[in-house]
Amino acid sequence: MISIFPVLARGRKGGLLTAIAFATIAAGQSKPEEGIPVTDTLVKAKCAPCHPNDDQGNLRQISWERTTPEGWQEALKRMVVSHGVNLTQPEARSIVKYLSASHGLAPEEARPLMYDPERRIHDESDVAADDVRNACARCHSFARALSWRRSAEDLKQFTSAHTAAYGTRGTGNAIAFLAKSTALHSPEWDSWSASAHKLSLAGRWLVTASLQGRGRFYGEMQIEPAGEDEFNTTVHLTSVRDGSTITRIGQTIVFGGYAWRGRSKGAAAPGSDPGDPMTEAREVLWIAPDQSAIEGRWFWGQYQEFGFDVSMRRASSDPTLLLSDRPSLKAGTQANRVRLIGENIPAQIQPADLNFGAGVTVRRIVSHGPREIVAEVDVAPDAELGKHTIALGRAAVPRGIAIYDRVDYIKVSPDSALAAFSDSDHAKGYQQFEAIGYQRGSDGEIHTPDDLELGPIDATWALEVFYRDGFGPSQDYVGTVSPAGFFAPADPSPGNNFDVWVVATATIEKDGRGRALSSKSYMVLTVPMYTLNGRRYVRDLDRWVD
Repeated sequence: MISIFPVLARGRKGGLLTAIAFATIAAGQSKPEEGIPVTDTLVKAKCAPCHPNDDQGNLRQISWERTTPEGWQEALKRMVVSHGVNLTQPEARSIVKYLSASHGLAPEEARPLMYDPERRIHDESDVAADDVRNACARCHSFARALSWRRSAEDLKQFTSAHTAAYGTRGTGNAIAFLAKSTALHSPEWDSWSASAHKLSLAGRWLVTASLQGRGRFYGEMQIEPAGEDEFNTTVHLTSVRDGSTITRIGQTIVFGGYAWRGRSKGAAAPGSDPGDPMTEAREVLWIAPDQSAIEGRWFWGQYQEFGFDVSMRRASSDPTLLLSDRPSLKAGTQANRVRLIGENIPAQIQPADLNFGAGVTVRRIVSHGPREIVAEVDVAPDAELGKHTIALGRAAVPRGIAIYDRVDYIKVSPDSALAAFSDSDHAKGYQQFEAIGYQRGSDGEIHTPDDLELGPIDATWALEVFYRDGFGPSQDYVGTVSPAGFFAPADPSPGNNFDVWVVATATIEKDGRGRALSSKSYMVLTVPMYTLNGRRYVRDLDRWVD
């Protein structure tokens, strides 16, 4: 017999579909799902009064759920605020550590959802059908729903409680989708949880990073143990664009054997540019299961709008190539100087030792040292178009440089954005924009997945306010965009919201009619956001574990 919760079955279509979905799920189960026993004494001591255990060592609800460190942090904060659980900071940290490891996600499960803890703007329209996505994403990102893995029974109880608390009506399609996509047990989790994961991160790592508006950086990070699954870090970066240097000191905790959550900062001067890369930042990174590579984002700002995209690999004694200072080269050009950054570059380098792919010839080696090569290269008019790998023996930069014959269009990044005015309690929310050049791909269409990204181009910037007429708002109420594409809201706040186009016009690249290429980004400029259950809620709890 199928039980239908009253809050889900009031004669409405949503309740009926939900009941049908749960009936379908139940019909496919021959026996109750096996829970994940809780073995940690502190978790049992703090949680068992409300989550009693059975004779298998399972705690009610907890043993039938898995999620990310952020998910367990939010759950723990809710227990403290709403149910009076008494915890010290070390106890809270220990509980989140344990649950993230024993009731977490496998690295393969977490990786597609990393954009959410990394605080990236991300289009979720292709994740699921509209009715499925909107059942959850009306209030928060869909990634948040996907980051919780539950048994069918736990999902049933959660949906009932969520509907009663928030008045939402999840459709049967959404329930069925979550039951299939976020099952408690998965091959990835079964494999990951069955193995021991000893962290071995200490030592020197090579780092490449990019920061919107400031270009690419390279350098190294030294990682030193500072406790169980905790580390101190020192990173030194050099700008490819101008040679300026950055030093950041940080601390991090690794949850579940792969989830890097930390903080770092440099010597940012008081009153410095809000986008200053020396500013204190949060670090959210994903460690590859074999611990050979790390990737993710360091971010800061009132709304986490600034951030480095970061990739790290272990340093070794082998020759290594990290990046090229030129993101692209045009077909039919000669004597292009390309600077390659690397490690342990051999003392003797000949033009034939470097390979840029079909149609690109290394004319000569201008200079070289242990950490860089400056080469002069020719690109044939009929060179193969696309991303080319740059190789020096076994060392390589996969897809390290783009070969193109024309710029078909430019695109402003990000293509949609949010900025905010300030008030007495909240700092401004800024945005940094870049103009990126593209060539259409082999399908001959623009704005399709096979288009070739060519890197940032020089552009002039302007703002256009929506609905502006003789009586409408002027740019003075909105703010300013700098020659480098940095948008700063006006001060003081006019107490209103604005829809704004941020327009980039290329200084060199033109279309077939000789007109400068142009593009624009849609930006919402709003009053400060007073979110209680969103980022500020999580940020306060982060202090417990960072």
